[in-house]
Amino acid sequence: MDVAELREDTPGCAGVVFLDNAGASLVPRQVHRAVVEHLELEMRVGGYEAQDLAEGALTQTTEQVAGLIGAAPGEVVFFEGASQAWSQALGAVELVPGQRVLTTTSEYASNGVGLLRVARLRGVRVQVVPDDAEGVLDLGVLEAELARGDVGLVAINHMPTHSGLVNPAEAVGVLCRRFGVTYLLDACQSVGQWEVDVERIGCDLLSATGRKFVRAPRGTGFLYVRSGARLGEPLLVNHIGGEWSGAQEYRVLPGAAGLASFEHAVAAQIGLGVAARYARWVGMVWARERIGELSGLLRRELGQVAGVRVHDRGRELSGIVTFSLAGRESAWVVKALREQGVRTSLSRPSDQVWTQEAAQGSAPAVVRASVHYYNTETELERVVELVRALA
Repeated sequence: MDVAELREDTPGCAGVVFLDNAGASLVPRQVHRAVVEHLELEMRVGGYEAQDLAEGALTQTTEQVAGLIGAAPGEVVFFEGASQAWSQALGAVELVPGQRVLTTTSEYASNGVGLLRVARLRGVRVQVVPDDAEGVLDLGVLEAELARGDVGLVAINHMPTHSGLVNPAEAVGVLCRRFGVTYLLDACQSVGQWEVDVERIGCDLLSATGRKFVRAPRGTGFLYVRSGARLGEPLLVNHIGGEWSGAQEYRVLPGAAGLASFEHAVAAQIGLGVAARYARWVGMVWARERIGELSGLLRRELGQVAGVRVHDRGRELSGIVTFSLAGRESAWVVKALREQGVRTSLSRPSDQVWTQEAAQGSAPAVVRASVHYYNTETELERVVELVRALA
């Protein structure tokens, strides 16, 4: 791919080094144009008629998003974000009192709260599988826990929000299939920067957002539900996911359709489809290689700056680079970099409650610099020099 062309498609690159793609990435001009055009249509004819007129574009969104993750269109439903999609999926998993839900130390704070809430409602227990020596989910321990039985769900993230860690999603899928356990994967940081194939991963459910590496508008997310996955009724049902069949009766639709919700920002959903098409045009194999090269460069160069500690761990690393600077609060570093035209973000200890560091009371706030394929080596060299000056 021509990086200059990708940057030309990304007006937000001008005048700023944007390294907050794990938060909300810069949308391409094609996405912006599609969203604005639909909003203008709504202004002229109203939201309902505009949606009717956009039926083809919405069908394209479903097809493009499904194609991005290797799913069938009928296995995908849309939400306003990954957290909403993940929560709807969790609420539909059949869990009985006494069962265990296995998760990872690096789980998102929102997911952790959701798991504990369902544990309280359903009488199940959340069990955190420890990390191995390299800092990723310990597959040996996971296998042993699955073999013990009484596991109703394995719910992990592919890539956490607070480090460059990559969990072994495919290996987890192999184990879940062997033991017949439902597998929910949060892929909100991996879709758009890695090739994600639900068949190869072997998950039953996968949630993702549009605003991160997919480069779609905020307020977009989606859920994959494997055809034939064993699910119960979701905690929240409406007349889209269910049918009112009598004064005191209703029927939940099978599969992904039963988890769908009614209201969506149609313009944003169309933008998600354009962003998914753009991601497929870029190519996820190339995107992964490009992001890996850039993040590897940034880690190496930061690691050579006196006083800098890089916090990423794992056998494979994502495009999320986390670091801290001795003698400086990470929030101060984020602010200082912003004043120099560099956009990073702050990862707080509250995002990592189940890590070993948090358990020991030593989890630090860190600077999160998340690269995308449209970043350049020159930009990253400038960031390293700015950090060196701050040190």
